[in-house]
Formats: sequence, C-alpha cells, structure tokens
Amino acid sequence: MQTALSQLGPVIVDGIIYSAWLFIAAVGLTLVYGVMKILNVTHGSFYALGAYAGASLTAAWLARGYPPMLSYAVLLAGALLVTLVAAPVIERGLLRFMYAKDEVVILLVTYALFLVLEDVIKLIWGVNPYFVAEPYALLGSFEVGGLKYPTYNLILVGLALTLAAGLAWVLRATRVGKLLLAVIHDPEMSRALGVNVDRFYLVTFGLGCFLAALGGSFTAPTVSVVPGLGVDVIVLSFAVVVIGGLGSLPGAALGAVIVGLVRSLSVHYLPQVELFVIYSVMALVLAFRPRGLFGLAEPRKI
Repeated sequence: MQTALSQLGPVIVDGIIYSAWLFIAAVGLTLVYGVMKILNVTHGSFYALGAYAGASLTAAWLARGYPPMLSYAVLLAGALLVTLVAAPVIERGLLRFMYAKDEVVILLVTYALFLVLEDVIKLIWGVNPYFVAEPYALLGSFEVGGLKYPTYNLILVGLALTLAAGLAWVLRATRVGKLLLAVIHDPEMSRALGVNVDRFYLVTFGLGCFLAALGGSFTAPTVSVVPGLGVDVIVLSFAVVVIGGLGSLPGAALGAVIVGLVRSLSVHYLPQVELFVIYSVMALVLAFRPRGLFGLAEPRKI
C-alpha cells in the first residue's frame, strides 16, 4: 500500500504530461470536424510532417552553431512551414471539391491522401530515424516522487493550456469566433448572409494542420522520428475526440485528461494492459454516450 501511495505523485505528473501531449495532437482533428464535418485522417500525416520538419530544421540550426535556446522558435517555424506549404494545397486543390460528398467518401479521400503523404515523407526524408535531443535536455529536469522529469515537458503542458485558452477565447469572445460558430451551425444560411464560408474552411483547415504539425514538431525532441509516426497518433487522436465528442473542444480536453490519467495508472500499476485500457475506456463511454461525453445530437433540417 505504501509503495502504491508513493507512486501517486509520478502517476499524476505522467498523466498530466501525457494528457497535454494528447490534447495538442488531437485538438486540430476535432476542430476541423466541428467546422467542416471532415474526419481528417491526414491529421496524422501533418503531425509526422511537423515532426520531421522540426527535427531537420533544428538539427541544421544547431549544426551551424546558432544559439540552442532559439531552437524552440525553430520548432515553431517548422510547424508553420508545414502549414503554409501543405494546408492551402490540400484544402484548395482537393478537399473543397468534396464538401458536398458524403462523410464516408471524404473519410476515404483523406485516408488515401494519408497513404500518399506517408510515401512523400519517405521520399523527402528517407527511412532512417531522425534524432534531435538537445532541446529536450537543454532546460534541465525536476524531481517528483524520486523520479526525474525533463523540464521540457512543462513546455508541452504550457502549450496545451495556451492552446485551450486561446481557442476558447477566439470562439467565445471575438467577432471571428461568433461568425465561425454561425458557419458551424448553418453554413448555407451563413453563406446567404454574406459570410465567406470558403475562407473560413481554408483558415480552419490551416489551423487544424498547424496544430497537428505543432504537436509533431514539439514532440520530435522527445522521440525518434521514424516513418509511420503519424499512424499511432491518428489512432490515439480519434480515441480522444470520440471519448470527448467529435467537434467539441471541451470534449477533446476532457478526453485527453481521461486517456492520459488512465494510461498513466496502467503504466505504473499494470503495464501489460496499457493499450487495452485506453480503448476499453473508449468502448465504455460509447456504450452509454454514443456521441461522446460532450457530443450533441445533430439537429434535423427540414
């Protein structure tokens, strides 16, 4: 009993860190679905592109002897670069022709695009792993319950909190956010009232792409960046947003916290069921709340 209680601090810390990472990785997916009603499987590819861009740009920056503390700005620049290159091409060149299609058709289109982008990543960066550990170790570490954690993890937590607060403020306290809510509830009526719905779709898709790439870029220093990185991320992101409710930002936050804490408990106390418990929680939630914890029934249109 004493051992279990002594591990409680590390369990909570691990859960918070993993929840922050999950929220950053998943929030763009639920945002795009909430506005555009697209189950965007390419979200995993944007994450992987961000990881590769962040790792390669940061490695090049450090190799030239530039200040290591600015490597965090380079990680951010990597996510921005992926967004500026990929988002307009994909949304304007492909997805805008699919908005009138059934959701299943769009899902298959984004899945096909995901497979294409996986090969594009291999063509650009090859199949060898990329390592860029310097930003991860640069800030030192802190200790909880006898375990040391890199201080870099606090950047992920702060980033998740900043994104959550920023998105909530934009949606609820700005004119753009109120127009976006109108587009979400009734795009046809919004278009009839003069709202440029196509522009909102482009900006929303770009923001979703940026959030995924940002998650990948800031995760790159903590992992080995290898082909297939986006596959696990898209599966976990879907689990988070399904638990919270597709299209719900509070739902994504709650889903990330639930999955993060459940995973942390299993890793510390029953590691052999780590993956099983995550999907068990998802199945349990869907059994009682088929649309997720914050999901609402679709309004009928006559």
